Amino acid sequence: MNGIYMTPEFDVIRSDARCTACRVCQRQCANGVHSFLAEKGVMVSDETKCVNCQRCVSFCPARALKIVRNDNRLRENANWDQDTIREIYKQANSGGVLLSSMGNPKPLPVYWDKILINASQVTNPPIDPLREPMETRVFLGKKPEKVTRGADGNLITTLPPQIELTMPVLFSAMSYGSISYNAHAALAKAATELGILYNTGEGGLHEDFYPYGAHTVVQVASGRFGVHEKYLETGAAIEIKMGQGAKPGIGGHMAGAEIVGDVSRTRMIPEGTDAISPAPHHDIYSIEDLRQLVYSLKEATRYRKPVIVKVAAVHNIAAIASGVARSGADIIAIDGFRGGTGAAPTRIRDNVGIPIELALAAVDQRLRDEGIRGRVSLIAGGSIRSAADVVKALALGADACYVATAALLALGCHLCRTCQSGKCNWGIATQEPELVKRLDPDRGSERLVNLMNAWRHEIMELMGGMGINSVEALRGNRLMLRGVGLTQKELEILGISHAGE
Repeated sequence: MNGIYMTPEFDVIRSDARCTACRVCQRQCANGVHSFLAEKGVMVSDETKCVNCQRCVSFCPARALKIVRNDNRLRENANWDQDTIREIYKQANSGGVLLSSMGNPKPLPVYWDKILINASQVTNPPIDPLREPMETRVFLGKKPEKVTRGADGNLITTLPPQIELTMPVLFSAMSYGSISYNAHAALAKAATELGILYNTGEGGLHEDFYPYGAHTVVQVASGRFGVHEKYLETGAAIEIKMGQGAKPGIGGHMAGAEIVGDVSRTRMIPEGTDAISPAPHHDIYSIEDLRQLVYSLKEATRYRKPVIVKVAAVHNIAAIASGVARSGADIIAIDGFRGGTGAAPTRIRDNVGIPIELALAAVDQRLRDEGIRGRVSLIAGGSIRSAADVVKALALGADACYVATAALLALGCHLCRTCQSGKCNWGIATQEPELVKRLDPDRGSERLVNLMNAWRHEIMELMGGMGINSVEALRGNRLMLRGVGLTQKELEILGISHAGE
């Protein structure tokens, strides 16, 4: 690096007493960290290539390995920390934009952790979800503004197209190409078994997954990759991606090296061609333009499918959502600034957007104030980490939550944050056949089902403790939330009281 030496970020600690030179670590590492030194009969490590994915540690039969953060530090201070200095060195060496993945890691407030859930005691006793009915089903879509009756006096029960979920969770958008065939297969199988939906992302839908269409959200993004009549007809719902929490205001870019084989065919672009999604949809520059696309998609599918509009959580999100609700969209998905992604410019990921908690509360209140909350359902996303986060999101006004990073963790992701390299050792964010096959889609599906079933049980327990027996009764019920360590302005935006009030 022009004479500037940087020590590796991680140290590979190998126990000579335990290591048998079986070379499992060498075979498991796609980054070339481990190699066998034949003349000495020992294993050696090139730590400059280590990303701390923990694959070698997990598979070492002798438990001879561990990865630790290198404790050699530059002379840093509160203003110039190690990461900032390293990033400057990298850019000075390459002249390129820094890329990062898997969400904003900065020590900014996590409001979920500053919100507590209220519990019932005597006058409104709790409910035992093991012995009493508890409803976790939700229906996403436009709801009637009032009860109406026909000429015969009977209630009119015909609703606009709805998405039915057995629990208030969907697997969020992750495109084929950014994640592997086997990862998509696991998500599709799990969503079908659970009775929820998964989202294709902007990479189209592989032909093998059309049978899962009843549990699929198909996405239409600015690049229009893989969008055609059969694709739109197959999905249970259509999502127009206007923005993404990890990179608001910009488009996407997948390197040509990833556009191979089935990825190329599914996205309908030539092999080796960079897949570039423009920052804007070049036919959408106003709410009126968005409305035209919403109704074009409805017309194309004979008004049988709800249309979702996905937007990033930004500073005027309440006004944006108000316009989207009037565009004819049935569902609005809001993605917070901690949302994960396969690759985003580091500066965008770490500095643009706002927390989903504040955005969600602001949108729900704005739509209520304007009397149009029933026109749309709200999906909240952007680092939903647990059943407790889901319950808090519902109480702040969401109808359901998008889950992505937690789902990848269930598949084996170790958050090494190098998705953009295409060398995921766990077979998730890669298209290399030898790496893809490391992820067993059947076992992956089983783990996803286990995770969601556990969350569903916890959601019921949390609702039961609140004395609430249905998700519908929880939605927007901010009286059941209390804040700790929050400013008055934060409490005002969230619409909750401080603990003790």
